[in-house]
Amino acid sequence: MKKIHSLLWLLIFIISTQTACRKTLELAPEDYFGDGNFWQNEAQVTNFMVGLHKQFRDNNFMFIRLGEMRGGAYSNVDVQNTSLNELNIIEHRIEENSAGVGNWAGFYNPILQINLFIQRVTAIEFLPAEKKSYLLGQAYAMRSYYYFHLLRTYGGVPIWLEPEVLNGNTNQETLRRARSSEAEVLEVVKNDINSAIDLFGSSSAQDKYQWNPAATKLLKGEIFLWSAKVYGNTADLADAKSSLLSVTDYSLQPSFKDVFAYNKKRNSEIIFALPYRVGEAEMPGVAAYTYSTFNFDGQHYKDSTVSSGVGNFLVDPLVIAATNSQQIIQRYRYTFEFFQSYDVADQRRNTTFFDYYKVTTSTTPYTVTVRNTALVKFLGTIDANKRYFADDWPVYREADRLLMLAEISNAEGADPSEYVQAIRNRAFGGVGNDPNPFVSGTKDANELAIFEERSKEFVFEGKRWYDLRRMQVSNEPLVYKNSAHPYGVLDKATNGYKILWPIPPAIWTNDPLVDQTPGYQTAKPK
Repeated sequence: MKKIHSLLWLLIFIISTQTACRKTLELAPEDYFGDGNFWQNEAQVTNFMVGLHKQFRDNNFMFIRLGEMRGGAYSNVDVQNTSLNELNIIEHRIEENSAGVGNWAGFYNPILQINLFIQRVTAIEFLPAEKKSYLLGQAYAMRSYYYFHLLRTYGGVPIWLEPEVLNGNTNQETLRRARSSEAEVLEVVKNDINSAIDLFGSSSAQDKYQWNPAATKLLKGEIFLWSAKVYGNTADLADAKSSLLSVTDYSLQPSFKDVFAYNKKRNSEIIFALPYRVGEAEMPGVAAYTYSTFNFDGQHYKDSTVSSGVGNFLVDPLVIAATNSQQIIQRYRYTFEFFQSYDVADQRRNTTFFDYYKVTTSTTPYTVTVRNTALVKFLGTIDANKRYFADDWPVYREADRLLMLAEISNAEGADPSEYVQAIRNRAFGGVGNDPNPFVSGTKDANELAIFEERSKEFVFEGKRWYDLRRMQVSNEPLVYKNSAHPYGVLDKATNGYKILWPIPPAIWTNDPLVDQTPGYQTAKPK
């Protein structure tokens, strides 16, 4: 708790002594404001909200880590003479002393900041009523999102809805808090998202770089879909569907590539995105999914048959050697089998991955010894001859809305074709080009087809692990190994408890009321 206390005051100092530029989300030093005299005008309040969004963006790679790395599409085999990162997460070798993620994923620091914002802004009288409601709507939506991640990661977690330390409570005994039940955390998540929607009211604001009414409705759809399918609250399907159908001002981009293009930011498909821009900020982690030019070592080709001619070795096909700031190397790798699961005519295939091959040409026929891919979906742009990983990262986009509606329709026993085919039509370049149009079948067959579309659509968008946990065949989550499909990653009988993550000893050492996640061995004294 001492660590949380110190970090909290540090964050308050950082946010309170800086002002924000809404265009770039950068915080520039200006004047010192203590908490007692900070909440005095509209600029201070809106700048604090921008600071909260800056913190939110800083968690980008954590959202990917929690939502994707355990989803079965990552490889644990290095083929570039480097070492792959976070294999204990990718291989589900997570235990108390190798939890993969510490300190509750770092989410309680921003939650405490949001709690402070809600408390202070609720009491403010100088803000116009609509402005005050909108800002509070953003805060409640953001807190709901953080707690939703905590729920899906750990199950029950401690619930903090007040900035108690900042209210003067520094007693370590009274600040200790046990983990609430999953049902209690779900109730907080639902209450927050409903409060956010109520506070936004009839606002149609569409600031795509901050929490907005449409993004909040998608979050509600996802929360209530999770509640219905994971916790059996089937009545929530109707609320999820209603929330998603109420979002109508967005459309799929005709080309999948345009969704993420640097020169097409905030396009018609984007509902809420984390912004990155040359000279301002780059997306973390992307460079670690590419390659080092050194590792091409004069033996790699774009074409596994070397039909373009022996000696036409790859050097730097993606022009990333002169990167501005990030280390270029492959520390994370998607399996080549996942790349092969795409139809060759699917636009998403080459927009997401660049495939290349190590070929032995000293024998006839040539022998392919390595098949690999680099992630190119968020490759960014070149500026002044340097590569910047500065594409925006979607939190929610229209494709997600459509595929959630497909999943809801299927759960209701209806035909999801309308939603699934819209995604496939775009993937294959337009109506009539899909070589295998979707045909509604059994509920299980439809569920698998929807999962496959989500897997191909949302690479590096932090969704696959949660999809495995939520989506089902024969009333069993896809996350469990099953002869009915190839997507399971956990054996239910032996390690089914690992659908939830463990906590490291530092957490229960600092707060003895916190117990280890059920199923994991622990050294905590009883």
